[in-house]
Amino acid sequence: MSTSNWVSTSLPYLTPRKVPQQKDAWAAEAAAQGRRGTQRILHAGEVPAPAEVAELFGIAAGELVVVRRRLILLDERPNELTDTYYPLPIAQGTALARTAKIRGGAVALLAELGHVGVLVREDVTAALPDEEECRTLDTAPDEPVLRLTRLTLDRDDRPIQADRMVMPALRQRLRYEIRIG
Repeated sequence: MSTSNWVSTSLPYLTPRKVPQQKDAWAAEAAAQGRRGTQRILHAGEVPAPAEVAELFGIAAGELVVVRRRLILLDERPNELTDTYYPLPIAQGTALARTAKIRGGAVALLAELGHVGVLVREDVTAALPDEEECRTLDTAPDEPVLRLTRLTLDRDDRPIQADRMVMPALRQRLRYEIRIG
């Protein structure tokens, strides 16, 4: 496998870490593969819900939600652009609405706040990037990107988090491991 390709699994990002460690889940996953994973929080705060997020959350488009926009870097190269959305009643006034790193990660904070995910739905599509995605991810306009939308639901089937990720397709491989029984 070329060193530019990345194999990613979802599980480390879905479960609270038992013992908060120095490295976040992304840095730990990259380090386990001998790479350097960092991220920049580009924006955090309240925004009107985009139509897709509103539909996932079962709210009206434009209703306020909290978003954290992050640029994920692998060996200092853009690897993913991720917008993570939270319902306003869950995230308003918490560290989720601020640009500072969250000790233990957002999933651990959600658990501390009483919101634990038990079901995740992921949809992956491919498309060409828009101009902003080309600039941010350092891709050519004709280089496809993967768009992964992940919805996390609690034990009562209430949405607690929605992620919209954009990744250069030629640098990615997504791996899903599903244990049956």
